[in-house]
Amino acid sequence: MDKQPLRKFYEKNRLERIQALEQAKAISAEDAALLEKGLVLPDETADHMIENQIAKYELPYGTALNFLIDGKEYVIPMAIEEPSVVAAASSAAKIINKAGGFRTTVRSRMMIGQVALMDVPDPVRAKTVVIAHEEDLLQTANEAKPSIVKRGGGARKLEVRLIPADEKAGTPAFFVVHLHIDTLEAMGANIIDTMAEAIKPHLEERTGGRALMGILSNYATECLATTECRIPVSLLEKNGMSGEEVRDRIIEAAQFAYADPYRAATHNKGIMNGVDAVVIATGNDWRAIEAGAHAYAARSGKYRSLSTWSKAENGDLLGSLTLPLPVGTVGGQISIHPAAGFSKRLLGYQNAKELESIIVSAGLGQNFSAIKALVTDGIQKGHMALHAKSLAITAGASGSEIDRVAEKLKQSGTIDLATAKEILKEIRG
Repeated sequence: MDKQPLRKFYEKNRLERIQALEQAKAISAEDAALLEKGLVLPDETADHMIENQIAKYELPYGTALNFLIDGKEYVIPMAIEEPSVVAAASSAAKIINKAGGFRTTVRSRMMIGQVALMDVPDPVRAKTVVIAHEEDLLQTANEAKPSIVKRGGGARKLEVRLIPADEKAGTPAFFVVHLHIDTLEAMGANIIDTMAEAIKPHLEERTGGRALMGILSNYATECLATTECRIPVSLLEKNGMSGEEVRDRIIEAAQFAYADPYRAATHNKGIMNGVDAVVIATGNDWRAIEAGAHAYAARSGKYRSLSTWSKAENGDLLGSLTLPLPVGTVGGQISIHPAAGFSKRLLGYQNAKELESIIVSAGLGQNFSAIKALVTDGIQKGHMALHAKSLAITAGASGSEIDRVAEKLKQSGTIDLATAKEILKEIRG
């Protein structure tokens, strides 16, 4: 990729940005023409995606630059309405790029299907029986979805969990069987659900219990992606603050988020700003990713921060983030939504593991940018400056008025709707 055309990307207008991406060889001429027309979801396609469809709800679609992940440069698509997210991700990635970029590890992509049984007369004995018949149960699950098995995937392992009754909470005991399934390049919800339901009657027969349900779990603890970065203090200096001071304040902010769930919720929301924006842009299920991430944040029994920031022996700032990321590269809307298809071509990922690496790195980059702003300038300075254009539009500005009102808003030091209306009134004279 030729990065020269992407310099001062944020100063260009929409058509100039598209041209810059083409000149940088980040997109093809065909995709540039597609972007100029707009990534429009056809009415007929939308009507078949959900029930009772009456319109299409659009989000701004932007690109975060400067991401270097495992030695490869990426232009990352983000679909999001919140001001400052794309700019913050790009800013963080620029610093981390200079420090060598993100380094990722993606473990096995195993998804989990659950079968919950109740009223099992002897759970301990039933567990022994189920484990003894593991091969038969796996074969039954795989026979329910032979197509995934032919492609090299399928049910691989079985696990039994005994959840005791809780008299205080008023919950009964549950006998839970987990199917660990390799869904290859698919997120695999339909595959998992089909396999889980296929083994329900067999589990009832072997345990003497009553099957309550068979369903996937979005808490994908067997599908974890980790990203790390290492930033020298020389790259952290900010507004008269030394790199060492900024580093230490970032570490203290991370410790605060680890210790306090009230802060952890907002800390993790900032991470998910970056994660969700990429997940949505690539046509994946952001609700599933959100649910799994927050469950992972509470895995210790207390809700904590998802990321960690610490000091290396030589004084560098070390960042790390691990997330369950059951995303897919095929199936669902990925194959039918024009924006999802374009995102796939823009990122040029080869498989779902690479996509996981991209998404988790976007989350850590977003987190770094947010914490750094919080402990130096404060979060509002950059956020409200980018919010100025939205206020200008809300005030009624259009065309060239938008930039003029936004600029005067930033100069005024009072970035609110009332001030935007007054400035617009002055401009119109």
